[in-house]
Amino acid sequence: MARILFVMTASRHWTLADGTEHPTGFWAEEFAAPYRAFVDAGHEIVVATPGGVVPPVDQVSLSPDVNGGLGGARAVAATLEAAAELRHPITLESVDVSAYDAVFYPGGHGPMEDLSRDADSARVLGEALESGRTVGLVCHGVAALLATAPTGAAAPFAGYRLTGFSRAEEEQTGLAARAEWVLEDRLAALGASYSAGEPWAPYVVADRNLYTGQNPASSAALAAELLKALA
Repeated sequence: MARILFVMTASRHWTLADGTEHPTGFWAEEFAAPYRAFVDAGHEIVVATPGGVVPPVDQVSLSPDVNGGLGGARAVAATLEAAAELRHPITLESVDVSAYDAVFYPGGHGPMEDLSRDADSARVLGEALESGRTVGLVCHGVAALLATAPTGAAAPFAGYRLTGFSRAEEEQTGLAARAEWVLEDRLAALGASYSAGEPWAPYVVADRNLYTGQNPASSAALAAELLKALA
């Protein structure tokens, strides 16, 4: 049995370029699909957030429109309700990376607000990457990598092949033009070998011990790759 750390946002909003606070949180499917896969495989999940705040779910991510209908929305909501770990997170500051076999970051726009610049998250990611532990990030959760490269520092993921929520997808959400920065652009600027598949289609990239998924539809496929790495 592996012990997997889920690092999740504590933010309920993403601040846009004009100062507007766009309501958000974590994206339900990006937690629920990997959570179900890992738990069904017998693995233990621990959730960590900045300050130990209960991670807020993006309410839009609970709607039938983004879950394939009412049945899908009910299934995702049931998974969140059953996941007691969500209601009892540990503080990200207290995480001892050596106590975990893998680290996983769900997305949602929340990580763009906090994890993209969180020093404790950067420490966790840096230690996990350097130690060879399996590291998975999906969608906007990939923004957490940006915190590992503060101004003037070399990015530990420079040269890695990876993906994350694409500029094309952000444009389709209507938020790219309003954002202070777009994830794809920042990753490329810091030296990552970024690639993307078709908007909203599953797309996963693995390079060494770093596994990334492009969007919500990539969550299950990414979890499957992480399970192979942990086998």
